[in-house]
Amino acid sequence: MNIPGEYITVRANGLEFEVLSAGEGERLALLLHGFPEHAISWRHQIPLLVSLGYRVWAPNQRGYGNSSRPPAVADYEISHLLDDVTALIDASGATSVTLIGHDWGAAVAWFYALRPARPLERLVIMNGPHPAIFSKALRTRRQRARSWYMRFFQYPYVPEKLLGARHAYLIGEMFLRTATDPSRFPPELIRIYRDQASRPGTLTAMLNWYRAARRGVRALPRGFPIIETPTLILWGEVDQALGKETTYGTGRYVADLQLCYLPGVSHWVQQDAPERVNELLEPFLHAAARAREELAS
Repeated sequence: MNIPGEYITVRANGLEFEVLSAGEGERLALLLHGFPEHAISWRHQIPLLVSLGYRVWAPNQRGYGNSSRPPAVADYEISHLLDDVTALIDASGATSVTLIGHDWGAAVAWFYALRPARPLERLVIMNGPHPAIFSKALRTRRQRARSWYMRFFQYPYVPEKLLGARHAYLIGEMFLRTATDPSRFPPELIRIYRDQASRPGTLTAMLNWYRAARRGVRALPRGFPIIETPTLILWGEVDQALGKETTYGTGRYVADLQLCYLPGVSHWVQQDAPERVNELLEPFLHAAARAREELAS
C-alpha cells in the first residue's frame, strides 16, 4: 500500500507517538483517527493537505499502532487525550493549527475546540457529534440502540476475546460490513487494521477509550462555550452507529459552521468517499488561507 508520507516518532506528554508525517512548514494539520482505525485512515486526505501548504501529522493516538499504550483505564480519560493534542502541537513547533478528527478523533477535537489550550485556525469534524448533542441523543431509545457496543465494551476481557479472535477477524469485518463501498477497504488495508488489533495489549488500550469515557467527561469543566473556530462538519448519512439527527442543532454551539451531508456514504466517510470529502475540504481550507492573507496585508 502506498504510504503518503513517513512514520516518525514524536515524544509528547510523556509518551511516544507514531506519527504519519508529510509536508513541511509552520501550518500544521493535525489529523485524529477514530476506533478501530489507524493513522493510515487519512491516506487520501494527506496529499491534498500537503498540496495546500500544510505540514501534516496523523498520529496513531495513545494505545494505537506503535504509539505508547499506558496500562490503566484512567490513562484514557479525555483530559489525557486533550493533553496529547496540546503536546503534539507544541512538539511540532507550528504557528497555525487546523484540527481534523473522525469518530473518537472527532470527539477529542470537539472537546479541544471548546476550550483550546492552543489557538485553532480551523476545525474539521467527520461523523462525530458535538458532545452536548450526543449526550442528549443517548437519552433516546433509537441512539441507545445504535450505541449498544459502547455498553458491551464496558465488560472486561470479553470484548477483547471476541474482537481479537482469528487475528482480529471482526475488526476487518467492522469496516467491510458497514462501508457503503467495501472496495475502498482492500485486503492490504484490512491487514493493517487487523495486525494492529492483534498486538498484545492493543485491543485493551483501544477499548479503554470507551471504558474511561463517562468518568473522564464528568471530570471536565461544565458547560459548552460557543466554539468560535470556523468549523466544517462532513457527515456520511449511512452511519450505523450515529444517527444523522445527532447533527441537528449544532449551530447553537458553533458560531461559524458549515455542515455538509454525504448521502450514500458510511460512517467511514473519509475512506468511503475520499474524492467527495476532499472536494468539500479544499475550499474550506482555501478560505482559511485567504483570511490569513487579508490579516497579513
